Amino acid sequence: MKMKLIDPVVRSFKVAKVFRENTDKINAIDFSPNGEHLISCSEDDQIVIYDCEKGTQSRTVNSKKYGVDLIHFTHANNTAIHSSTKVDDTIRYLSLHDNKYLRYFPGHTKKVISLCISPVEDTFLSGSLDKTLRLWDLRSPNCQGLMHLSGRPVAAYDPEGLIFAAGVNSESIKLYDLRSFDKGPFVTFKLNQEKECDWTGLKFSRDGKTILISTNGSIIRLVDAFHGTPLQTFTGYPNNKGVAIEASFSPDSQFIFSGSTDGRVHVWNADTGYKVCVLNGDHPGPVQCVQFNPKYMLLASACTNMAFWLPVSDEGL
Repeated sequence: MKMKLIDPVVRSFKVAKVFRENTDKINAIDFSPNGEHLISCSEDDQIVIYDCEKGTQSRTVNSKKYGVDLIHFTHANNTAIHSSTKVDDTIRYLSLHDNKYLRYFPGHTKKVISLCISPVEDTFLSGSLDKTLRLWDLRSPNCQGLMHLSGRPVAAYDPEGLIFAAGVNSESIKLYDLRSFDKGPFVTFKLNQEKECDWTGLKFSRDGKTILISTNGSIIRLVDAFHGTPLQTFTGYPNNKGVAIEASFSPDSQFIFSGSTDGRVHVWNADTGYKVCVLNGDHPGPVQCVQFNPKYMLLASACTNMAFWLPVSDEGL
C-alpha cells in the first residue's frame, strides 16, 4: 500500500535516525533523482553520502583544499558538482567513487550562491555574487551562456528542463527559454522588494505551477509560475541569525517544509497557507537544510547532525 501525504501523516513524522558525522554545520543536501541516495556537504569540508533505503551512511569524501557548498548529484549516482568555499570560485565536478575531480568550471569571480542541475540533461546553472548567471554543460569546462544581471541571482530549472527562472535582487523573477536564453527573458515578474532579507533560493513545484522563494529572513514566498502572482507567504518560524534557510516542496507539491533557527521543522499547506505542524527532532542547532525524498516517504533535515524522518503509521492511519 502506498501511503498518501495528508495532514495526519505529515504530523506523524518522527526522527527515525540521526547521523553525527559532521563537526560543523551542514550547508547543503541533495537527493539523487531515484531517491536511493542523499548527499550532504558541510563547513567541515566533508561530503557524506547516505543510503536512503538502508538508512545508513555509505561514504565520506573530503574536500579539504577547496571546501564544499551547494552540492548536487548529477544524473549519474556516483558523480556530483559543488561550489567552493576556499581558494577560488570555480565549480567542481567530482567522481564520488574514487574521489577525483573530472572537470573544473572556472569563470565566476565572486562566491557562487546558486547552483542547480537540469532535470533532463547534463547541463547546470550557477549564480554568483559577481551578478552573473552562467549556463554550463558537464562535458565542457567552458561556460555555454552568460547573463549579466542587476543584482544577486538565484536560479532554478522548471521540472521539464525547458525553462529556467532567475530571481534577481530579491525583487524580480525572470523566465528564460533554454533554447533561446541569449535573447533575454521572455517574461519578468516584478515583486515587492524584500526589505528585511535576501532571496537565497528558488524552487519550482514538481507540477511546474508554482515557484517557492526561500530567504535568509523569517519569510518564504510562493508565487504562480505562469503569472508571477503572489499566492502565499509563510511565516512564523524563527530565523534571527540571517541564515539561508532552505524551504522545500513535498513531491506532490501539497506541503512546504522549512528549517528554522530553533532546530525544528515547520510545515504548511501550500494551497491554503495554513500551518500544518511544527516537527521537533531535537536538532541542537539551526536547521538550514530540509528536503523531502522524491521517491520514498522520507524527510531529511540537517544542522550539524543529519536526521531522517519517517511517518509513524500507527497513529490512527
